[in-house]
Amino acid sequence: MNKKMQTIEEATILFAGDSGDGSQIIGTQMTEASAIVGNDVATLPDYPAEIRAPAGSLAGISGFQLHFSSENIHTPGDACDVLVAMNPAALKVNLDNLKPNGLLIVNSNNFASRNLKLAGYESNPLEDGSLEKFQVYPVELTRLTREALKDTDLSQREVDRCKNFFAVGMVFWLYNRPMENTLHFIKERYAKKPEYVEANTLALKAGNVYCEATEQFATSYVVEPAEFPPGKYRNVEGNMATAFGLVAASQVSGLQLVYGSYPITPASSILHALANHKEFGVVTMQMEDEIAAIGVAIGAAFSGALGVTGSSGPGLALKSEALNLAMIAELPIVVCNIQRAGPSTGMPTKTEQADLLQMYYGRNGESPVPIIAASRPSDCFDAIYEACRIAVKYMTPVIFMSDLYVAFGAEPWRIPEVSDLAEINVDFRTEEEGFNPYLRDATTLARPWVKPGTPGLEHRIGGLEKADITGNVSYDPENHEQMTHIRSEKVARIADDIPPLEVFGPQKGNLLVVSWGGTFGAVRTAVERKQGNGASVAHTHLRYLNPLPKDLGGILERFNRVLVPELNLGQLKQLIRAEYLIPAEGLNKVQGQPFHVFEVESKIDELLEGEV
Repeated sequence: MNKKMQTIEEATILFAGDSGDGSQIIGTQMTEASAIVGNDVATLPDYPAEIRAPAGSLAGISGFQLHFSSENIHTPGDACDVLVAMNPAALKVNLDNLKPNGLLIVNSNNFASRNLKLAGYESNPLEDGSLEKFQVYPVELTRLTREALKDTDLSQREVDRCKNFFAVGMVFWLYNRPMENTLHFIKERYAKKPEYVEANTLALKAGNVYCEATEQFATSYVVEPAEFPPGKYRNVEGNMATAFGLVAASQVSGLQLVYGSYPITPASSILHALANHKEFGVVTMQMEDEIAAIGVAIGAAFSGALGVTGSSGPGLALKSEALNLAMIAELPIVVCNIQRAGPSTGMPTKTEQADLLQMYYGRNGESPVPIIAASRPSDCFDAIYEACRIAVKYMTPVIFMSDLYVAFGAEPWRIPEVSDLAEINVDFRTEEEGFNPYLRDATTLARPWVKPGTPGLEHRIGGLEKADITGNVSYDPENHEQMTHIRSEKVARIADDIPPLEVFGPQKGNLLVVSWGGTFGAVRTAVERKQGNGASVAHTHLRYLNPLPKDLGGILERFNRVLVPELNLGQLKQLIRAEYLIPAEGLNKVQGQPFHVFEVESKIDELLEGEV
């Protein structure tokens, strides 16, 4: 058959089904195939919180959204062009995300009465006309997969688990994606079970051939490669980039990396990734609880290593006392907070950025700690590397903040040259003459870092207040106040290390949108679109949250109004109002999902209405 190919600029695809349907696997394969052909990509995996939710139930639906384009993009897309729904529950949960006239591919074999009832349907949507505004493609995925694999020796249950590769084979055809990388993935993943390699390979190719042969699909689509700056690229998830950044900081500084962690969603994959890099001297320790995990980092820093720990909001609550110890002892550790929806256990597989005030103030006493936040998956490398640099330079704990959306999302990452990385200079004190534990560097106020056992430099550190210079335990009121001011000033001086803020768009005008963390993509895209329509709106993004950049106050004063979109009830907005005494306004969302671009656009339109 002669089928038409249509060139388009971008597309957004959502794969959805039960946890066992393999949506994450095929979504990742489509992402990598799109990256290989040179598209810019952005992803949003969406996991169910229930580990073993009943098959076909709404609570058990897993999804993977992918946006790929021939232009530079910042988000995994708002509404989808294609929804691949493996069962009625996947359709029910995700149908509102499909554009009118979007392509809806469903496994029609799963639309039996039992599954319809589990999903809350009173009638079959494939038959009752409720899907008229979409291009609906009912495909017997289960039957066709069984037919393709009928000559294999697998059980029917094993055969049925291959239907995800049949589905992605169809999508590969629709968007002219190469299959070689996925075929290689299948060989590696199932290397110990050659019968699985054969079955999934057959299913992938069968799905591709089905679209070519059937009259159902008359058009396929081409998305041309995007233009990237020259360099070597790879697809990277946020937590993977975080692990790479930690290894890079360890190698550049010459410090051994010691990572202590207790499993928690969505931080666990940092531990998994680092465990694969023992060839760089990385030590990973899965501890019995969160307190022990940060204890590992503190002990490592005390002994002269790069001590790091990671968790999410509930774990950070448990780590707070030990973090306070690292602060008063002035030890350089890095604490990773990969945020999720709270409070308490909350929604552990959904995103949020509501831990900012916890990171600012969630310790007893005056306990200032620097905070650095990543904006997107690839930025995790740079942000965690900078956190390590600041920790070592200023002899202080540093909090690195990410969130589930950034941690599990993926995008192309330009691998940096080692020569382009900032220096991380480590100077262990070895000279006995003139030594005191709390001597200060004149610029940074950092105290000396001494490895235990260095002759003549024995001293105590701990949670009790120490006398300035000598480090002796002190209960003197004036000394306590002096040391409190010193520790606060040390963190404040980090602002001298912060580069000037970029203001995207007009340098003064009607509206400035200020973002932090994972809201970057939606905000930047919304501002770009409004600027394209002639609106007087600009955008600045904050990586450094404590201390805030020195030039932020002057930038805020140049705009009539300031908008702060956040996935919380207004935490950065509150800090900006308190620090700069301006009536910053908020756009707030706490639904466990990132902002859609249109949500930010609508708020910009609202605030600009009536502005000159």
